[in-house]
Amino acid sequence: MISVGIFNGYYPYSLEESISRMKRDGFSCVQLDLSFKDMDLAYESLTKEKCHRIRDAFRDANLPIVCISGYTNIIHPDPKKREQNLFGLQTLLKFARDLGTPYVISETGTYNTESDWVWDPKNGSEEAYEETCRQIESLAKFAYDHGSVFLVENYVNNVIGSVDALTRLFSDVNHPGLGLLMDPTNYFTDSNIGSVDETLNRIFHTLGDKIKIAHAKDCKPAEDLSEKHAEIDAVESHTFRGAGAVELPAPGLGILNYDLYLQKLSKLHPNIPIIIEHLDEQDIPRAKKFLDDKLKAIGG
Repeated sequence: MISVGIFNGYYPYSLEESISRMKRDGFSCVQLDLSFKDMDLAYESLTKEKCHRIRDAFRDANLPIVCISGYTNIIHPDPKKREQNLFGLQTLLKFARDLGTPYVISETGTYNTESDWVWDPKNGSEEAYEETCRQIESLAKFAYDHGSVFLVENYVNNVIGSVDALTRLFSDVNHPGLGLLMDPTNYFTDSNIGSVDETLNRIFHTLGDKIKIAHAKDCKPAEDLSEKHAEIDAVESHTFRGAGAVELPAPGLGILNYDLYLQKLSKLHPNIPIIIEHLDEQDIPRAKKFLDDKLKAIGG
């Protein structure tokens, strides 16, 4: 059976209170955000002791940590900012096993200087692809050397955004330190939002064997073409709700064909964790029931 989890970052509390609320809401796993109100978890101050305290607290609650959020812009155009971003991501890859999982996730980033979620013309260039590919290969090797795996999460406004870009990336970086975070909503633009099923089928046909962890949010055409964020107490990667012609709401609030998505996912990876996102705490029970009902309907 597919296990249903959530990011702890949607529960802005202490370590113990966050775990208590996730257990109350019926989750069976978690994607770890290093963001608990009672702990200093800055990358510079991260230690094995802190990691083990977090890991053991989740183990005591029988709530496995299945992956870690490392979201950052790995090709930020400002060299100093890029160096800081890579330091944070490498720190998580180094400590991943001490936190209970090998998997650390990030999108690839953009050359846009104003936002990590907005397209820049350079993103589509061969130079951008080659630079990003080199960076990902370096991260995959670093991960492997520390017993972890870097999971790339594509997004259409980043350098690595499409099925074609990911196919090329996994061909060029054929390394055990690299895997894929599956989130089908991240592939949609105004050009293919009208072909949801066709796009889903292509994603799984082409990339299915690379998937390690899955996400559950939704997608729909957007009337507001600006960058969209929710007003919640969370980091930017959790407040983000889409940019441009596609909005990215919580699962069950868009047009993604969840029956097809979960059928494809469960056939290839019957015991994979799927992590709910893009919501606020009040919407969690509805979103979880939606996903649970869909999984029961398809037998996943």
